[in-house]
Amino acid sequence: MNFSFDHSFSRLPVAFFERVEPSSVSTPLLIRVNDELAEALGLDVARLLSGDGLMIFSGNRLPEDANPIAMAYSGHQFGGFSPRLGDGRAILLGEIVGRDGLRRDVQLKGAGPTPFSRRGDGRSALGPVLREYLVSEAMAALGVPTTRALAAVWSGDKVFREEMEPGGIFTRVASSHLRIGTFEYFSSRRDFDNLGILLDYTIQRHYPELADTENRAQALLLGVMERQASLIAQWMQFGFIHGVMNTDNMSISGETIDFGPCAFLDEYDPSKKFSFIDQQGRYAYGSQPMIAHWNLARLAEALLPLMATDEETAVTLAKETLESFPDLFREGHLKCMAGKIGISDGGELDWPLVNALLTLLKDQRIDFTLSFRYLRDVASGEEDAFLSLFPRPAPVSEWLTEWREHLRKCGVEAEAAATTMQKTNPVFIPRNHRVEEVIEAGKLGDFEPFHRLHEILRRPFEEQPESSEYEQAPKPHEVVRATYCGT
Repeated sequence: MNFSFDHSFSRLPVAFFERVEPSSVSTPLLIRVNDELAEALGLDVARLLSGDGLMIFSGNRLPEDANPIAMAYSGHQFGGFSPRLGDGRAILLGEIVGRDGLRRDVQLKGAGPTPFSRRGDGRSALGPVLREYLVSEAMAALGVPTTRALAAVWSGDKVFREEMEPGGIFTRVASSHLRIGTFEYFSSRRDFDNLGILLDYTIQRHYPELADTENRAQALLLGVMERQASLIAQWMQFGFIHGVMNTDNMSISGETIDFGPCAFLDEYDPSKKFSFIDQQGRYAYGSQPMIAHWNLARLAEALLPLMATDEETAVTLAKETLESFPDLFREGHLKCMAGKIGISDGGELDWPLVNALLTLLKDQRIDFTLSFRYLRDVASGEEDAFLSLFPRPAPVSEWLTEWREHLRKCGVEAEAAATTMQKTNPVFIPRNHRVEEVIEAGKLGDFEPFHRLHEILRRPFEEQPESSEYEQAPKPHEVVRATYCGT
């Protein structure tokens, strides 16, 4: 089977990757193929759904035109630098230029060890495969830049994590797999020739508008900052917690990548974290903007040799550029959060009202998604459901009075506010307890819950009365308190 692959990355010098082939699995089962994405990529959907597709997505057979490699990169993990990470359980098969003219990577995750596996088995448990498929596709439906899911496979083999678990293989599609850690890899080795090649490649692939910029390294830093600021603002809008914002998990393209111990807020709490390995809460919900800025500073350090021949000048340029991140993020964050209270072109003047509502949510421990989902009903004249969320509704009624007055002063009619909120406040998100239900059923070979949840999440902003139970916050016994990477 031919995928019409191109291989621009593997035409780079050999220092960028290691050649490797997937390892076969025993009795694979195709769980799902993303036929819409496959069609957009120009692939033969019927063949992907056949035995040919199963063999490829399980790693048991390569497409005829594949050139499988594991990419090299470094990374700061929880603040500490690891000079050699790389794809320890991921294999890049090649790149496809889709029907829209955009180039995308196709990568297998969990298809066996690579030279970067560091004594690991290179495999994935089934649970993380199901989680990444559901959450990455949900993010796409929410309009958040993200990697995509092309296929999920039950491997038929067991992997050992805390205990023996069924294995899985995930096929990921991304604008690229270039990371902040990719730049750190060459900078930390003082391999400035390849660092320059990486800069050229990145600009050509993701930022072609910067090709003729005088200081391209500084311009790239600013471009990545702008995309990351917008991305994190959208994460905050939907209550998403990435869980492991290491520099090797931050994409240069500005997409959400690596859905390991990710989760969504239930009760609103800026200090909330789910990742079991994040014991100190470094990557908590409210810390994500700060961590993004910290990560970008690491990118700036890696780019210093390309910004100026004089180190002092390079540092000055990097600092000047990095100083703009808080304003870039705040602008995006304010716009996203103003939209959640019905103001499509909002900004700084709306923040006191947004912040007052967030304070009410935190103090009364209210579900983040439900509160804004029902607020959009208030604009349509129905406030009972919104007020019923709060055990102490009196201050909330006062806030509603201030909100209505603010809309009036802004010249926003109730109908317009409701329309704006319908586009920014989802009815359905991948609630943690629902994802866990899917995973537990999948371990027993039952994938019907996976398919049902996936179909619901494809239309996150629509009312789906037949699935209304999926809107609801978890009951006390259903609350998920920790999520796991699965590595």
